[in-house]
Amino acid sequence: MTRKAAAPQFGPTWRRAVRSLRAAALHFGHGAASAEDEAAWMLIHALGWPVMESFAAFGSLARRPVPPGAMARFNDLVGQRIATRKPVAYLLGEAWLQGVRFVVDERVIVPRSFIAELLPEALEPWLEAEPRRVADICTGSGCLGILAALRWPQARVLCTDISADALKVAEANVRLHRLSDRVELLHSDLLDAMPTPPAGQGIDLLLCNPPYVNAAAMRALPQEYQHEPALALAGGRDGMELVRRLLADAPRVLAPLGLVVVEIGHERAHFEAAFPRLPVIWLPTSAGHDSVFLVHAAALREAA
Repeated sequence: MTRKAAAPQFGPTWRRAVRSLRAAALHFGHGAASAEDEAAWMLIHALGWPVMESFAAFGSLARRPVPPGAMARFNDLVGQRIATRKPVAYLLGEAWLQGVRFVVDERVIVPRSFIAELLPEALEPWLEAEPRRVADICTGSGCLGILAALRWPQARVLCTDISADALKVAEANVRLHRLSDRVELLHSDLLDAMPTPPAGQGIDLLLCNPPYVNAAAMRALPQEYQHEPALALAGGRDGMELVRRLLADAPRVLAPLGLVVVEIGHERAHFEAAFPRLPVIWLPTSAGHDSVFLVHAAALREAA
């Protein structure tokens, strides 16, 4: 009698995929920072296991069997990742930010904002009180607005985007997290469609991860970024085109003690050239002290 071959195990299957992803010279950073993370994410997804719990218990998974169906799904995902260079999030239809799941597709960029790191605690020194009104401008998938709504259960959140397609994805995520009663979506070019609030009212906390990639950097982006909507990435010649408009109009919608938090990636030099006298506070993130700034409403009004 022929002995049935044992099912392949998680550990060797994962290591084989890591070697394949490395050999393909892919770019990582769309929700996973390395070949190791991407291979684990795809394998866990193919197995149908809970993602965050499985990553937390990763060291204990090595000997777990990988059934034939899961192996076929996994091999197909690895093959697609290498052949198309699409970010894994698009292949899986999901992304995770701060342990929270979001549905995604190529109508939005893959959620990865450094602002998300700051929402749990790091903004507290600057907030006079818990924000009652929060805005997430250039919301894309809705991820920052939803994370803010989860962080501050009493807050009402307005999410805006110029892309009607992106807002459809954001709507799916608002429904996913059952936040339709507190999170409003608005089709708007930055703040253009937002009404001017009555005196003494307005947005307490305005978050924005705008398109900020400068023109030269856009031309040099790895292929993975070419699957994302250029509208959500390109920030003009110096990357500051939308930031200028945002900060010029923000005082109109902010509460008297309102705060603005903006991500600009690697564009600090261009930001400081564009706003040489604006007093901003650079906030520490995993990318360092150059990617996200905070500015008070009063400072913006004085600079106007």
